[in-house]
Amino acid sequence: MRYGFTTGSCAAAAAKAAVYMLLSGKTKTEISIMTPKGILFHARILSIEREETRVSCAVEKDGGDDPDITTGAHVKATVTWNDTGVITIDGGIGVGRVTKPGLDQPVGNAAINHVPREMITREVKEVCELLDYQGGLEIVISVPEGEALAAKTFNPRLGIVGGISILGTTGIVEPMSSKALLDTIYVELKQKKEMGQTIVAVSPGNYGLDFMKRTYQYDLDKSVKCSNFIGDTIDMAIELGFSKMLFTGHIGKLIKVSGGMMNTHSKEGDCRMELLTAAALRADCSKEVARKLLDCVTTEEGVRILQEAGCLTKACDYLTERILFFLRKRAAEKMEIEFMMYANEFGLLAQSERAEQFLRELSIF
Repeated sequence: MRYGFTTGSCAAAAAKAAVYMLLSGKTKTEISIMTPKGILFHARILSIEREETRVSCAVEKDGGDDPDITTGAHVKATVTWNDTGVITIDGGIGVGRVTKPGLDQPVGNAAINHVPREMITREVKEVCELLDYQGGLEIVISVPEGEALAAKTFNPRLGIVGGISILGTTGIVEPMSSKALLDTIYVELKQKKEMGQTIVAVSPGNYGLDFMKRTYQYDLDKSVKCSNFIGDTIDMAIELGFSKMLFTGHIGKLIKVSGGMMNTHSKEGDCRMELLTAAALRADCSKEVARKLLDCVTTEEGVRILQEAGCLTKACDYLTERILFFLRKRAAEKMEIEFMMYANEFGLLAQSERAEQFLRELSIF
């Protein structure tokens, strides 16, 4: 399947081309940038507008074979020079603005995440060095179709108003066909079984990679990545004959399992805050804390509220009971399952009784 490029890559390419045209006086209809994934992005430059102190241009978003609603949108960069010596990045029309805490950017900032900001800065500085420019630049990223597209996303619920987010950690969009992902998961599981493993580590992704390495000297890259397909992965592991599974994951995914969700994709539902609030109430937290949790944007923020209220441990004990219940219900006594749950900022939040024992067993592979 064909991969695509993120809105962050499009923004970086458009900004690079605009800066080049502004500083050199030449027209640029194609530009290349290196994505964090190490894949080169060759972008076609569209909608060029030039003034004496300002240039704007756009790159059309191509999500590849991924069903991405932003495919076809124009990610536009407008660059203006000044004598401040500073490069600033902000959002314009169609780029959302953060109104609630707990997201990648602070309240008030444009919803341009930190990796795209780093990409834009790196590409722009490369042009400035090439053309020996040491002045300042004001870069504004906009998406003319962004406000309409945002209505089809979770941005309004997250407190991002006025448009879409400029996202991406790798710079590329990998196709997320359900069939292709499930086939990949099956192949990974089968390979580990044929190598003699009877126990398998499963994780939705690489959230917590540094935490697991630092705390347990375990490399999450060795885990089978199940994405959102938790139930299907359990089924396939049983079919292939695994006797044990260690499931490790961020609270943002595992909180959904505590409510019986075996597919954690946002299109299947987003009940994270409701489930976290239920756990808090079982931990005897106050109604005021419950209201704060329901207004949260991220589970990390929710964890902080629980910690400050002094009921985090008790709430996590309840979540442990519920998560284990649903994982083991899916396994139907055909495979032993243990789990670990963590948060980026707070580290380990919960683990089942034999999770560390399973981790030691996995360390030999």
